[in-house]
Amino acid sequence: MVTTRTNYDLVVLAGDIGGTNVNLALIGKKGGTFTLIADRHYKTKEEKSLIEPLERFLLEMRRDYPAFSPEACCISGAGPVDAGKIVLTNAPWNIDGPAIESKFGLPTKVINDFTAVSYGVILLDPHNPDQLRRLAHTDGSQPEPRPGVRVVIGAGTGLGLGYVVRIHDRVEAFPSEGGHVTLPVYDETSRSLQAWLEEKFGFVPGAEAAVSGTGIANILEFLVAHRGVKVGLPLDILAHPFEERPVLVATNAGADPICAEAMDIFVKFYARVAADAAATFLPSGGIFLAGGIAAKNEARFTEGDRFMAMFEKSYREHVRKILITTPVMIVRDYSISLYGAANAAALSA
Repeated sequence: MVTTRTNYDLVVLAGDIGGTNVNLALIGKKGGTFTLIADRHYKTKEEKSLIEPLERFLLEMRRDYPAFSPEACCISGAGPVDAGKIVLTNAPWNIDGPAIESKFGLPTKVINDFTAVSYGVILLDPHNPDQLRRLAHTDGSQPEPRPGVRVVIGAGTGLGLGYVVRIHDRVEAFPSEGGHVTLPVYDETSRSLQAWLEEKFGFVPGAEAAVSGTGIANILEFLVAHRGVKVGLPLDILAHPFEERPVLVATNAGADPICAEAMDIFVKFYARVAADAAATFLPSGGIFLAGGIAAKNEARFTEGDRFMAMFEKSYREHVRKILITTPVMIVRDYSISLYGAANAAALSA
């Protein structure tokens, strides 16, 4: 481990705030390389605000890593940024950049969570399997990323989308609320699910309603009703709190047919969302599937071309040509949001 402050040009306090976890880290930058110095994880719903875990984290870092006092702070979270603040969509409190800056005396930048992931993916090596899993197209090809737009789509508690482009000599990442585009149905079962979700929410559902942890729980509940399930594991899962159901469905997909069908539907919807993003952004730099669900369930995305076969479908031949030449990768590096936040802070310094 690097032990002297002189090894870094900049040390950043980076944060990634999700509906489940508050992830905080010290990240050092030297040239174009970012290194994780130390990180800690807290439960979002157990905290009263972001200030408390930040305060505990900084006290611990000053005690254990006194040579690495941060010079900047960048916090990412789910939701649009307004005046340095985010009203979080999946947490009981908000991110207040000016309050953090005032409390800790650190220049603080607040960005959307998928802006952070977008700033992170540009640091990844497409040929490093520890960082990325490249998905083969149905013809066996793995197109090389080319200069151009890169799109990040990530299913976690919710569904995030962001994109990054190079403008002349500058790289810029942009947020998006693309996770809430209309759910892209593709067959009779998916149309029945859409109708069920529309009745549940009172309006045509967005993609997040099926492509997320919340979506997996929704799909299971729909299948139990739609298939007339009366006994068995799916009913046991529905007896658990809503937030516990997605992991239980994924864990039991290898043994229970309803759980397996729920995960298959989730993956196919994920592929349709990715295909729509490919048609919208023409991401020659690739589509990056971030978020914990894809990384933890890679086999579901690769077995039998489940994901790629659905990704490549289109009613227009010229769109199919775009899809079959678009690189698609699963992000395996769980620290990508933290590195991206550090990168965003460095680019603003």
